[in-house]
Amino acid sequence: MTRILGISGSLRELSFNAGLLRAAVALAPAGVVLDARSIKGVPLYNADDEERDGVPATVAQLKEALKAADGLLLVTPEYNNGVPGVFKNAIDWMSRPPGGLDIFRGKPVAMIGASSGGFGTILSQAHWLPVLRTLRMRPWFEGRLMVSRAEKLCDADSNLTDEATREKLADFLEGFVEFVRHETPES
Repeated sequence: MTRILGISGSLRELSFNAGLLRAAVALAPAGVVLDARSIKGVPLYNADDEERDGVPATVAQLKEALKAADGLLLVTPEYNNGVPGVFKNAIDWMSRPPGGLDIFRGKPVAMIGASSGGFGTILSQAHWLPVLRTLRMRPWFEGRLMVSRAEKLCDADSNLTDEATREKLADFLEGFVEFVRHETPES
């Protein structure tokens, strides 16, 4: 069984990216568990808070889920042509001890995203690359999925309903899972 941790980087209740992640769970290939998570409840990183209180429970849960996963799927919004601060903050928290960078090192990773703009999340996905390099992850570059004009492809609850986009997502997931299986040593 291949385990993929999927994290939606939006806090919105009716987020297109949370809807895209829900669709990914439904379209995951056979033999794959896609564990969908949110960054809700992750506080702003503050070293004083970390020293006083340790790692927050929401962050500890994300870290445990990443440790158990064979790969990571970042479902990223794009705010002001870049990475959303709240999403980067969650990854920053996850990179802190215990585990720190070790839970990221060598882990296969891919990015997808949805936005109401015409270019999808192309710039946000590009902005993630230096972060992933610093974390020493193994990005999958063979596929790309940026959902543009998401409000036209989703229902009122932000569920992805456009069949052509769902097919693209299913193909993307097939490719990423193949990469994960190739990159992950046999247990």
